[in-house]
Amino acid sequence: MYDIRCMNKIAQIGLDRFDPALFSVGGEAGLDGADGLMVRSADLNGAALPESLLAIARAGAGVNNIPVADCARKGVVVFNTPGANANAVRELAVCGLFLASRAVVNGIGWARGLEGGDVAAQVEKGKSRFAGPEIMGKTLGVAGLGAIGAGLANAAQYMGMDVVGYDPFISVEAAWRLSRNVKRCHDVKTLIPLCDYISLHVPVNADTRGMINAESMAGAKDGVRVINFARGELVNDVDMIKMLDSGKVACYVTDFPNAALVKHPNVVPIPHLGASTPESEDNCAVMAANQLSDYLRYGVIKNSVNFPDVELPWSGSPRLCVHHKNIPNVLSQISSMLGDMGINIDNFVNRSKGEYAYTMLDASAPIDAGRVDKLKAVEGIIRVRMI
Repeated sequence: MYDIRCMNKIAQIGLDRFDPALFSVGGEAGLDGADGLMVRSADLNGAALPESLLAIARAGAGVNNIPVADCARKGVVVFNTPGANANAVRELAVCGLFLASRAVVNGIGWARGLEGGDVAAQVEKGKSRFAGPEIMGKTLGVAGLGAIGAGLANAAQYMGMDVVGYDPFISVEAAWRLSRNVKRCHDVKTLIPLCDYISLHVPVNADTRGMINAESMAGAKDGVRVINFARGELVNDVDMIKMLDSGKVACYVTDFPNAALVKHPNVVPIPHLGASTPESEDNCAVMAANQLSDYLRYGVIKNSVNFPDVELPWSGSPRLCVHHKNIPNVLSQISSMLGDMGINIDNFVNRSKGEYAYTMLDASAPIDAGRVDKLKAVEGIIRVRMI
């Protein structure tokens, strides 16, 4: 039986995907002996992950709370759930366009503070301070055209905005979803000067961290409005405050408030609500559970951030799953050793992702623990598992 630990509250509809005859699912209560972890926001960086751990499923898209590189080195597969919360974030990003324009949040706060006398008269007298532009006819730049960014781009275009987009890694599926009226930019530097609004939908990595800063925004229109429902680290907060103070940026709508931003009058601080819908939580939990179950039961990898996607139809034969470095001669050594054992390979698949690779094969006969240990000793092999 596989031991699954939940590091956060996971929607029951997702946990119900685990067959109780094959899986034991419980709360955190220590990690010793765990085969798989289900996690949302719990920070696993620095946590002592047990040797038994085979996989971590993140019920969400971002994995900055998981030590992905360390997991790869140990042969621990990390899954996320791309697209499962896309509609929830996309809807809030559309809302962000209006919040960035119309000073609605500040206006509501002011209205709630009105006391005594003729409130209606006070409203009519004071409302002008909260006026803001319409979005129709303005230009929106979307950095990142995945499920969320492409959906926002389409919605904005339908509302009469001119839309320009940037995504060097856009998938064929995402390209099919995107309106043909969305114009393409080849880099962020080209996109920024065109925009009245900029919305961020890219992951955080070495290339994107702090991508919105004083230097990158130097050529932006004065009074540009920035919307961030992706990750707080995409924006240099020190530079953003200076740009807000100078009027270079008219408003910053962020789902990632912090002490530096939360009190600024031209920041709309949203308490990380992008994926906070019951539908999104259910979708993420179901996808994460399915991926974790399929990997533990059949060795199938789908939507991993540190190992390649690999699928092989289940035949019922003994299955060997090997995590290894993406280096020469590993496959030939596996094949040679199995041949020396008198074991034939019935089905076989191998894929690589960066410096790591994953090989899954169906064998003609079971491979005992002693022979598995011999495979583990091959240079470049990280983990070997028999199913």
